[in-house]
Amino acid sequence: MDITLLGTGAPGGLPEADCPCARCSVALGAGARAATSVLVDGVLLLDLTPGAALAAARAGRTLGGVLQVLLSHPAGGPPVHVPPGLPAPARAPEGEELTLLSGHRVRAVAADSPGTGYAVTGPDGARLLYLPPGAAVAGAATGRAYDTVLLDVLGRPDALAGLRAANWAGPETEVLGVHLGHDAPPAAEARRRLAAAGAREVPDGTTLTVGAAEPVPVPRRTLVLGGARSGKSVEAERRLAAYPEVEYVATGGTRAGDAEWARRVREHRERRPGSWRTTETCDLVPLLAADGPPLLIDCLSLWLTDAMDRAGSWAGGDVSPAADALVEAFRTTRRRVVAVSNEVGSGVVPETPAGRLFRDELGRLNAAVAGECEQVLLAVAGQVAVLRGPGAPGGS
Repeated sequence: MDITLLGTGAPGGLPEADCPCARCSVALGAGARAATSVLVDGVLLLDLTPGAALAAARAGRTLGGVLQVLLSHPAGGPPVHVPPGLPAPARAPEGEELTLLSGHRVRAVAADSPGTGYAVTGPDGARLLYLPPGAAVAGAATGRAYDTVLLDVLGRPDALAGLRAANWAGPETEVLGVHLGHDAPPAAEARRRLAAAGAREVPDGTTLTVGAAEPVPVPRRTLVLGGARSGKSVEAERRLAAYPEVEYVATGGTRAGDAEWARRVREHRERRPGSWRTTETCDLVPLLAADGPPLLIDCLSLWLTDAMDRAGSWAGGDVSPAADALVEAFRTTRRRVVAVSNEVGSGVVPETPAGRLFRDELGRLNAAVAGECEQVLLAVAGQVAVLRGPGAPGGS
């Protein structure tokens, strides 16, 4: 079963008409996207969008053989003209199953927002799941993984997490991010975020064979560096938002009577998915050695503070054995890990000997952990630069 993506954008397309935002202003040429529409084997059209016939022609396809046009969401964006000879578009009631003369079977899937998803099985047995913009499957029961899944990964990473939890998306499932609008980041950043979720985007007009693509490789170990309020913790959480189970390791613990610290902790907890579990500890080596879901460690700088306290570093004690053990645990772990740490070496030299000692030890720890990670990121003013790994200058 082949699919042609006539468009991959949000219902209003990208750029949106008369929109002055920064994202729309740079969505030109190859960066522009028509509203998402998928042509399946030339016989089934999922979502009719403006200029569908022209988009099909540009992709070397025709709408002349389309037997069924199914809409996934309420109208949004520019008015749509139905080309002559095309069947009248319809939205199938949830749970309804259709069988086309071509042998394709289509089942309407309930969504958690206004809209309907479609599960398509081709004559060859290939299986495709298509979800409307901003939607997740409502009440997905455990099932069999689809070969290819198309959904709003950037807008609803939790939708992908839900599919993974229900085994609708497995390790071999090809995940495509569609419905990309001006709320999505610029192209390079969008690709990086999709890759972190195990997904990818393709240009408008791309034709793919369902189930034939290799899954997107995801780095096992990632280190996210940044200064205060740089967005490093948000970036780390974003990288795991599309996964159903995550163990969030908070190394800061609680501080009795410190209302400001309690507020910070509360803000972090409130933005995490409810399916994540929190472990408050600085004993990281056993966690890295154990099997389990992905780990998000926030952060190594607080871990180092605790380790230096235990080693008596402020009075000359050596913290390097603890740091070496942690680095070795990163080297040998089989879990997926995203770790956060502060970048404190770019400012003025600390005034106190203790401040200079901590700065130096944290710099050494960051460098050593980074050396064991497939990907290293630097967050600055909410923007993320790739220092090492996929997307880095030179690609390494």
